[in-house]
Order: sequence, then structure tokens, then C-alpha cells
Amino acid sequence: GHSNQAPRYPLMARIRGWEGLVVLRVLVGQDGAVGRIEIQESSGHGLLDEAARRAIHGGRFSPARIGGIRLASWVTVPVRFQLIDGQGSSGIASDTEQGGGS
Repeated sequence: GHSNQAPRYPLMARIRGWEGLVVLRVLVGQDGAVGRIEIQESSGHGLLDEAARRAIHGGRFSPARIGGIRLASWVTVPVRFQLIDGQGSSGIASDTEQGGGS
């Protein structure tokens, strides 16, 4: 699980009609804090990719556990930017996947 706010839809991206899905690879520490953030799949628009990164940076996740031991792990976080009636809608998908270590 995660507690992160939806990313801001950049004004320039809305004006230009840019939409897309950014898939981030996020290193979650034992305490649930975000460590590294990598772009696994770009939306094709740097502005959207950066907005997705900013939304996740400083966020919190539930750390992986084996038994009662918390572990650092990589998770995959899809972030969708979609225009609906000219208004930007963005959100962190609920299908965040827990990845393996490394």
C-alpha cells in the first residue's frame, strides 16, 4: 500500500493535450520511505514523467515483510495522466506491484 497524493497535471501538458502512462520503479526502504525513483517506462513526455516522479518523492509505502522483518524492496508504480473534457485527471494506479530485491 502507499500514501501518496495524485500528481499535479502540468498546465503545459493539458494545453498541448498530452496524456500518458508513466511507470516508475521505486526503492522503498525498511521504514516505508522512498529511496530511489527510476523511470521504467516513459509517457513519451518529459513533463509528465517529472510530475510523476515529484508526486512519489517524499511519499510513504508499506515496506515489504518476510515474517515480522521489514525489508527494503523495489515496487512498480504506474501513474496515469488523462484528459477528460479538457480537464487533467491524474492518479497513482492501485495495482502497485511488489518487486524483488536488488
